[in-house]
Amino acid sequence: MDLLNAIVALANFVVVPAIAYGSQLALGALGITLIYGILRFSNFAHGDTMAFGTMVTILVTWWFQGLGVGLGPLPTALLALPFGIAATIALLLGTDRVVYRFYRQQKAAPVIFVMVSLGVMFILNGLVRFIIGPNEQRFADGARFLISARDFKTMTGLREGLAIKTSSGITVITAVIVVAALFWFLNRTRTGKSMRAFSDNEDLALLSGINPERVVLYTWMIVGALATIAGVLYGLDKSFKPFTYFQLLLPMFAAAIVGGLGNPLGAIAGGFVIAFSEVTVTYAWKKVLVYLLPDSLEPSGLVQLMSTDYKFAVSFAILIIVLLFKPTGLFKGKSV
Repeated sequence: MDLLNAIVALANFVVVPAIAYGSQLALGALGITLIYGILRFSNFAHGDTMAFGTMVTILVTWWFQGLGVGLGPLPTALLALPFGIAATIALLLGTDRVVYRFYRQQKAAPVIFVMVSLGVMFILNGLVRFIIGPNEQRFADGARFLISARDFKTMTGLREGLAIKTSSGITVITAVIVVAALFWFLNRTRTGKSMRAFSDNEDLALLSGINPERVVLYTWMIVGALATIAGVLYGLDKSFKPFTYFQLLLPMFAAAIVGGLGNPLGAIAGGFVIAFSEVTVTYAWKKVLVYLLPDSLEPSGLVQLMSTDYKFAVSFAILIIVLLFKPTGLFKGKSV
């Protein structure tokens, strides 16, 4: 019985949160890796792009809630999500036309694009905080749990309860659907194949008659959708605060690089590697060890390797290790 309680505690505090967080990081890292693989630069504005899409979704969600429109047990934000995606795509296409296209025509070095994306990042960060404010915003409604800890204890008779939030379930299901749709698009459609060809060899793709501006257009559209979905899922699962999305840039880049920058499959794997590493290192293991160890060996402290305040340090450490020993990542993406 103690073993079952330990497994439930581990699932409740480590496995379920890490799977949800990993799904959010994977969707964010996919956007980063697509830009790097196709447009050939590291987009430091990606975190604030997520914040912009989430902000629009929140504003439309509040409007729907004011009108009394909802989805019952599901969050109203799912109804507002298409508006957020459309606004983010419009923002990215406008930014590309006003800013990035000029440097692309000038054949600017990748480091120039990085510096430009930093400027875009600061502008977006200020814009989001100006519109919605710098404070934490909660916009989740509907049923809070798919299964609550109390119901789980009643069903199983165990001391430990397993709570699965509705937002966690939505995150995982949405991530699976989005990733499946993306891989189908990239592998089965003519546009997707042209994007992959452009990524593999730009000169050969141009000789084959592929329109580079069309590839850029579709890339920004996909990235806008991925960024908004990732941002809204993260906001539903935790909460929305503009500066938090800026901080998410490090684990998302770490996920993309760990998996192999430019490799979509690697971005997904990297997202879960980073998520499980962060959650495992910052979890206080005392609750699990109390069930597994005899009374004489019970730990007196929390048995926490690192405070949750330093969870982003885990991403940074993994990022440094990968860059030092395997710069092409787990799935042999492009070298950084």
